[in-house]
Amino acid sequence: MIVLNFFLTLGLVVVLAAVAVVYWSRMEFMAPGPSTSDANIVVAQGSTVENVAAQLEDRGLISNRWVFVGAAQVLDTSTKIKAGEYLIPAGSSMEQVMARLVEGRSIQHSVTVPEGLTSAQIVDRLNQDPILIGDIDIIPAEGSLLPETYKFTRGTTRMEMLERMQRAHQKVLDDAWEHRVDDLPIDSKEDVVTLASIVEKETGRADERNRVAAVFLNRLRRDMKLQSDPTILYGLYGGEAWEKPRTIYRSDLQRPNAYNTYQIDGLPPGPIANPGRASIEAVTNPSRTDDLYFVADGSGGHAFSETYAEHQRNVQKWREIEANRGNADTSDDQ
Repeated sequence: MIVLNFFLTLGLVVVLAAVAVVYWSRMEFMAPGPSTSDANIVVAQGSTVENVAAQLEDRGLISNRWVFVGAAQVLDTSTKIKAGEYLIPAGSSMEQVMARLVEGRSIQHSVTVPEGLTSAQIVDRLNQDPILIGDIDIIPAEGSLLPETYKFTRGTTRMEMLERMQRAHQKVLDDAWEHRVDDLPIDSKEDVVTLASIVEKETGRADERNRVAAVFLNRLRRDMKLQSDPTILYGLYGGEAWEKPRTIYRSDLQRPNAYNTYQIDGLPPGPIANPGRASIEAVTNPSRTDDLYFVADGSGGHAFSETYAEHQRNVQKWREIEANRGNADTSDDQ
């Protein structure tokens, strides 16, 4: 009986101790964490729950790695922690930390690609991003990338970003082509992109894109040359055309240039930049107008006209504005 009582007492003590440990562990798991400031943590691909717990404890983000590991085993989350970069708010409990890692709520970074960049410029922008990883093997075809702001998580490769931009471009183009107006003087999606790239480089104003597109489409219908200055620059300088402001000289109009729409009929051989969604949609749904000409009006926009005589008057106004600006600059220099 003495021996039996001893073992019963011992068993009871063990059970009580186990209950106490479980209770303490549960309270520890749910209690606010020791960190006093927000912190980032990167969970590498293939990390075990033990690796993650050790990292969290070493960074002072949890109080006890073994409580974290034990809870993961009990909750069956030890194999569900996702790789990524995470923001751990100050004072987060182990329960909150685990939920964040299991749900995969990684930090979202972003890269912004403005409309009208060449593919070479976009590749350069991705190469300069400090978060993206990996090398880019090729320069994608001109006009095949959609300028936009893209969200991504740490560990995303530059090639993955390019592929996303290509898929996004194709989706926008397919949708725009599907909903195009019936009387477009354009035979293919590729031609839409080419003209949209010209529209993109001709105006940066959202309220003008559809009207600028209409001018070029009206010219195509009448077999008139497009006479777009940006096409001259792209034909001369290719992917470096938009690296810096460039002046077009009269001699440039005469130089052999497959993209020069003052020389060639119709559209150039391909896009001169990567157009955004708005310019693509402007080409497939242009303004309803008979305009054939436009010229800068001095306000950042353009003056549009249906006749050459009216256009010449607008050109003269623009020249007077430029002349007055030149005089003002000279006066300032003095």
